[in-house]
Amino acid sequence: MKNKMNLLNKVRVIFNKLSSRCYSRKIGIIGVPFDKGQKKEGVARGPEVIRAAKLIQELTTLDLDVRDYGDISYDVKNTNDINNMSYLDHVASCTSRLSEQIRQVLQDGRQALTIGGDHSLSIGTIDGHVKAKQDVAVIWVDAHADLNTNKTSESGNVHGMPVALLTSELADYWPYLPGMDWQMPMLSIRNIAYIGLRSVDSYERLIIEKFGITAFGMEDIERYGIHDVMHMALNKIDPHSSKSLHVSFDIDALDPLEAPSTGTPVRGGLSLREAIHLMEEIYRTHRLSAIDLVEVNPQIGSEQNVKTTVEAAIYIIQAAFGYTRRGLKVPVGVTDMPLQTFH
Repeated sequence: MKNKMNLLNKVRVIFNKLSSRCYSRKIGIIGVPFDKGQKKEGVARGPEVIRAAKLIQELTTLDLDVRDYGDISYDVKNTNDINNMSYLDHVASCTSRLSEQIRQVLQDGRQALTIGGDHSLSIGTIDGHVKAKQDVAVIWVDAHADLNTNKTSESGNVHGMPVALLTSELADYWPYLPGMDWQMPMLSIRNIAYIGLRSVDSYERLIIEKFGITAFGMEDIERYGIHDVMHMALNKIDPHSSKSLHVSFDIDALDPLEAPSTGTPVRGGLSLREAIHLMEEIYRTHRLSAIDLVEVNPQIGSEQNVKTTVEAAIYIIQAAFGYTRRGLKVPVGVTDMPLQTFH
């Protein structure tokens, strides 16, 4: 009996060592204090407040190698104005620099975690990811489709346009954009899946239907559940489980009760529990290469509102990188103790 217990202990030690190697992750954090993609002040402070909520410490408790690459800075390149695209010169300059930084993080063998900032920054993160990995599938978690062009947008805010800018099928819908020569739309719209939609413009709905874009609204989540929706989305955009995965997560995908401090809240959104499960399932694919967490605005709402929103952002990020609500795995050294210790 004693020999059998010793054998079991040795097996557990070997298993934990192998698991530690298999699930070891290196993370590179990029802050993007950028707000020119929309008109509400405060979202540029998103990286500051998320870091202040001990983001790095929370990730290092998951036995992750975390490197903070700091915040993106850029020089504005003077460009001609384009009708109904606010601050295009800033958007073009910032996202160009961000694309380069994403490529560097991925080349360093790290997963890229980008904290914003408004959702226009995903132009840079996804561009950099596609240039680094080529075969990329994107899960776009958002209340909004962000599919407008300068001709269809009611606001002129570029944070409502990134998907239309990134996808090759919509390239002909744009005029020449000064300052954006570095960005070629190389991502197929077939490689994008929406989750959480509930505020979609008429033009955006037309595009979704015309191109057969994979899109799950809140009614789909209510019908099928978040687990099945997540896997249906992955099966559509990555049927062979071979693509590098990118999650672009707008905090307004959550119901405003869960994340009130954001610029364009829409009632009836995801619960935090659903969002965490979604990210847990993404983690279990072991193909996540990049995640954006955007649109946290600490200048909207009360101090408690901000705290609630930032905590939600931290929980979502943790789940993406391996935190499980069942508890962390027993450290390797602990398994050297006899099994009967745990009886």
